[in-house]
Amino acid sequence: MTTYGEAGVDLEGAHRHVEAIANPVTATWTENVIGNFGGFAAGVTIPAGYREPVLMMSTDGVGTKLELARRAGRWDGVGQDLVAMCVDDLAAVGARPLGFVDYLAVGALNATRDRAIVESVAAACAIAGCPLLGGETAEHPGVMEPDAVDLAGAVMGIVERGQELGPTLVTEGDVVVGLTSPNLRSNGFSLVRALFGDDIESQVDRFLEPSVIYSPDVLRAVEGGGVRAAAHITGGGLAGNLARVLPPGMGAHVDTGAWEVPPVFETIASRGAPDAEMWSTFNMGIGFCLVVTPDAAESVISTVSAHEGRVIGEIGVGEGVALG
Repeated sequence: MTTYGEAGVDLEGAHRHVEAIANPVTATWTENVIGNFGGFAAGVTIPAGYREPVLMMSTDGVGTKLELARRAGRWDGVGQDLVAMCVDDLAAVGARPLGFVDYLAVGALNATRDRAIVESVAAACAIAGCPLLGGETAEHPGVMEPDAVDLAGAVMGIVERGQELGPTLVTEGDVVVGLTSPNLRSNGFSLVRALFGDDIESQVDRFLEPSVIYSPDVLRAVEGGGVRAAAHITGGGLAGNLARVLPPGMGAHVDTGAWEVPPVFETIASRGAPDAEMWSTFNMGIGFCLVVTPDAAESVISTVSAHEGRVIGEIGVGEGVALG
């Protein structure tokens, strides 16, 4: 007879893990949270003030940046990468995050590592102003290597119907405000690993720097008025993501000299990545874009000053995004 434990699943360890993460998770809860920690599900009430609320959902993962974190044994920033990828997608449509859930898959439980990961998710949720409602830590012996980790999440957000940001609002003459990014955030790490090989260890500090969370400042800018659309610059680079918020017949010109590309990207390029590949894979120093009316640009830039916001482009008749 074979037991679950003999098959590689540590049920007692799982119970200890749940107990260990109770405080950091529930510390993110507000009076709007409905449910009990450790239950089968939790929810949030709709905040007051919405006449016709629309619920928005987004999901993402940290990707292969986790492999570098595993090799370095550093897990304190990966939760911020996860939360940023999800809540900033919501911010791109003008939605405020209401609740977050995470999914941590491991080959074998590791109490120190697993608690550090969940604590980093909870800390990032606090930055984003979003309760961490719950999640799942799943042990997959025989399917994943004992030290393997994968991390994903999903967020629910809310926006008033008719106030969603998007291409239908964009017109000729609007300007593009770019919010700077000091690092890779959570994109392009498969290319980075291929370029650096074992030498990646020498760059671990700059490569593991956690993603900026733009959502709170972006939503404040939206509340101030004048924001028509927004683009979260992730996989596909600046041109690929900004193009997603342009209506038919409209294009954008981006002045790539309007900001200084952070040194980390120059380090990657020096390993042999072509210029075109760099711009189509990485954010190159701009992690989020707002398309705004010209008269609102100064106010929006002031609101997002923590991210060194500045005008980097303009919308005009045409197709696609021209970088130059």
